[in-house]
Amino acid sequence: MSSNFFVSGAYALIDTLIRNGTYHIFGYPGGAILPIYDELFRWEEKELIKHILCRHEQGAVHAADGYARSSGKVGICFATSGPGATNLVTGIATAQMDSIPVILITGQVARPFIGTDAFQEVDIFGITLPIVKHSYVVRDPRDMSRIVSEAFYISQSGRPGPVLIDIPKDVGLEKFSYKFVPKSHINLPGCQITNSIKEKHFDKMLNLIKQSSQPLLYVGGGAISANCSHLIRELAEKFQIPITTTLMGKGVIQETHCLSLGMLGMHGTAYANFAVSECDLLIALGARFDDRVTGKLDEFACNAQVIHVDIDSAELGKNRIPQVAIVGDLKFIVQNFLNYLEQFENDDFNNDLTTSWLQRISVWKKNYPLLVPKNVSFLSAQEILHYLSKSQPDAYYTTDVGQHQMWSAQFLNVLPRHWMSSSGLGTMGYGLPAAIGVQFAQINHQVICISGDASFQMNLQELGTISQYNLPIKIVVINNKWQGMVRQWQQAFYGERYSHSNMEKGSPNLVKLAQSFGILGLEVDSRVNMESVIDTFCNYNGPVILDCRVKETENCYPMVAPGKSNSQMIGLDKNYTANKI
Repeated sequence: MSSNFFVSGAYALIDTLIRNGTYHIFGYPGGAILPIYDELFRWEEKELIKHILCRHEQGAVHAADGYARSSGKVGICFATSGPGATNLVTGIATAQMDSIPVILITGQVARPFIGTDAFQEVDIFGITLPIVKHSYVVRDPRDMSRIVSEAFYISQSGRPGPVLIDIPKDVGLEKFSYKFVPKSHINLPGCQITNSIKEKHFDKMLNLIKQSSQPLLYVGGGAISANCSHLIRELAEKFQIPITTTLMGKGVIQETHCLSLGMLGMHGTAYANFAVSECDLLIALGARFDDRVTGKLDEFACNAQVIHVDIDSAELGKNRIPQVAIVGDLKFIVQNFLNYLEQFENDDFNNDLTTSWLQRISVWKKNYPLLVPKNVSFLSAQEILHYLSKSQPDAYYTTDVGQHQMWSAQFLNVLPRHWMSSSGLGTMGYGLPAAIGVQFAQINHQVICISGDASFQMNLQELGTISQYNLPIKIVVINNKWQGMVRQWQQAFYGERYSHSNMEKGSPNLVKLAQSFGILGLEVDSRVNMESVIDTFCNYNGPVILDCRVKETENCYPMVAPGKSNSQMIGLDKNYTANKI
């Protein structure tokens, strides 16, 4: 192609998306974005790009989010103006809270009509300002290529996040002399990563580690974004420091590893919560001291000195003042710290002081294990998820939000980027559309969505998308006929007043619902045939829904009650004849 020729704004958009590595777009058309969809039609005919038609804009943005989480690439979503754009808001906030790189491209009424309350006009730029990393309104098609390449740069640089591009209808139609602006030509000093490390930081880090007798690595989603799981594992093994992760950090280390403590926080493992309560050195890597992790903040790791490493300087000292604070790319910093340690190659980094610490943790693991109910009459979510994890260790998992999400976090042992869950915002309805994005990103891999019967009904229309593209997604519905976590809180803290949390009346027959979309529907309500049904479910060559009729009143434990410290968990005395894992 020549460097200058006349094209439309829509052409410039699609061309720049493709040149920045886009192949999949998730979206839903409408009036104001039709010029862009018309241009898209031509590019799809040439098989240069593929659009996935979701059934709702919220489904589209969650699919783009799942695509980004599982692949590390930018997820792209299209929606029209007005209600199409406002339907994206929950998904944008989900991506912002979890630092996920997505680009939202919305149609807008033509420039002369902006501000006139025109049909399907809404100020999506203003509405989304608090929940995006950056946003644009394209007033001139000559800016299109630069803006789109900037959006890629901004969404991925530093702490990732969503970027919105609002495009008036006439901007998409207007012809102009086009010149592509590559991302390599973008210079935005405010987005450049500042690695603030100095040798004195590493000196102090090493001294704190050597002096510590009860160190703990506390690892968050920043480690997944930075693709540095292997380096963190190397660091942990070098010093024999146990690792606990946040919900976003799942996959950083195999949870069968001897140094893994699983997840900490409100529904974390007992041994992770005991460890963080008693550690004397907390090394926080890509984590933000979220309230669901810390419990009562002034009692969180209250006896510990803190080393905090994060790419976002705003997180350092926000909730906890660290003794060592380092801003920068986590992969770069951990790698450089490991390089720094090479000068001490003759030293033994296995601190003898930590031996008794690891022994104490081993006792906690033995005394307070995660339990899978056995020799009971009812089917449990824990047993289903434990079996799934054993039989599908390489699968990509998405979840919705609630009890099933916390049980999944406890019992699924996943690889890096194989765990997709709305963590910061807690968005019900996320799991099913996210699985669509994951399946397109990981076309030849097993994708399993873990949902609850209440969450599933939030975005079940996306079964139409799964059916249209014949995606072999496996959907597990943990069906207890309740909004399970709401019911648990009402039982524990609201005097057993179950106000509008029962979902039994009006719920669909999931097997028939699946069949209506041309999807296989299965049901399991007994422990007797659970394993054989799950095997059939996993091995089926196509999409399938498994309705798991579990015990209605089962609660998710352990649990840190609001306002309590992590060591004050409830549910540890729950006695099952159980298998320890």
